[in-house]
Amino acid sequence: MMQDEIIRYEGVGMVYDSKKVLSGFNLRIKQGQKILLKGKSGTGKSTLFKMLLGFEKPTEGTLYYRNQPVDSSRVWEIRKEVAYVSQETDLGEGPVKVLLEEIFSYHPNRDKMDSEKLHALMQDFELEEDTLDKNYEDLSGGEKQRIGILIALVLGREIFLLDEATSALDSELKKKVADYFLEQEELTLFIISHDREWEKERVKVVELNKTGRNKK
Repeated sequence: MMQDEIIRYEGVGMVYDSKKVLSGFNLRIKQGQKILLKGKSGTGKSTLFKMLLGFEKPTEGTLYYRNQPVDSSRVWEIRKEVAYVSQETDLGEGPVKVLLEEIFSYHPNRDKMDSEKLHALMQDFELEEDTLDKNYEDLSGGEKQRIGILIALVLGREIFLLDEATSALDSELKKKVADYFLEQEELTLFIISHDREWEKERVKVVELNKTGRNKK
């Protein structure tokens, strides 16, 4: 069965304050693929994610989502389908369960809360049950990262942008989270990470050089 193409960067470039961050970047991501993006700081890795979510606009080239150019008219559709989990997830202040209720009360997210799945994932990722009663701002960086991951998974998203999403976890938890994602064949993953736990046989590594181009 031919895989559907989800995301395509075609000659994409980006200039910030007359400095070229990305140049001629090309990448196709098909449904179910796992792509790990590597490169030194400042090579434009996170910018590629921001472009897809509509927070940045390429200064050259074109970015496609499901074979349609990404523009302002498509941004909300993309954000409803794509989960973005960053290094520093900030959901606000107050008890975790109250923040979760708020997130799942938004119109696109209604009827998606699955308490059984939530508690099973909490167990998988070693989050204590009383984490839900704690104030979000009092959680550790690793707990916040796992809460962000849980939300994206419970929402049922199948396309994930993971931007250093396991950076605050210990090596055992990094492995658990990476293994969980990589074992889900239906999930399409675009990953930025320095964690070696993502470097598995089924993951395609794409490297950016210092000019923000794909390494040959």
